[in-house]
Amino acid sequence: MNPEVDIILSKSKKWHEELAVLRSIVLDCGLSEEVKWKQPCYTFNKRNIIIIHGFKEYCALLFFNGALLNDANGILIQQTKNVQVGRQIRFTNLAQIVELKAVLKAYIFEAIEVEKSELKVALKPHAEYTIPEELKIALAKNTPLKTAFEALTPGRQRGYILHFTAPVQSKTRESRIENCTPKIISGKGLTDCTCGLSKRMPNCDGSHKQLR
Repeated sequence: MNPEVDIILSKSKKWHEELAVLRSIVLDCGLSEEVKWKQPCYTFNKRNIIIIHGFKEYCALLFFNGALLNDANGILIQQTKNVQVGRQIRFTNLAQIVELKAVLKAYIFEAIEVEKSELKVALKPHAEYTIPEELKIALAKNTPLKTAFEALTPGRQRGYILHFTAPVQSKTRESRIENCTPKIISGKGLTDCTCGLSKRMPNCDGSHKQLR
């Protein structure tokens, strides 16, 4: 048991009991307990298997390669249509977790076997992502922005495209593009810190001042 996780759980008021029980279930499956992205993260041979996290409406187990699980019980949830690999199992009370204890362990053990097999999800090709009209206009008007955006890696481009496409209103999409323009021109991805690492990566604590 990682003492850092004790601190995280102690600060969780709404889902304290639920997260504690989820933690015990995961640890029973022999995974290593770490803290990544400020959440309890469980690994096998240093590879991410599960994260436990709480939201306003629910708490959840997030399987990093959940799309590769059989999901015999039909309980895995795709968070949004753009999430290709990860899958959640959501809970709104402690009784649900207790009732599914054996099932959750079965899913965790399956996730470990998937990691051992080194199976990978066939990701959607980058070319299939549609660039929003607001971004097309911005790129046409701003040559440095166009040059910098095209120089980004496909993954960084995809991150921005998904970020810009998410809002329903055009004004919000335009605002996001405007706010992210300095980062794009600086060659940074959406989640990159000024240190050059992604704030989602374990080696970066996210405390660096990000470009705005």
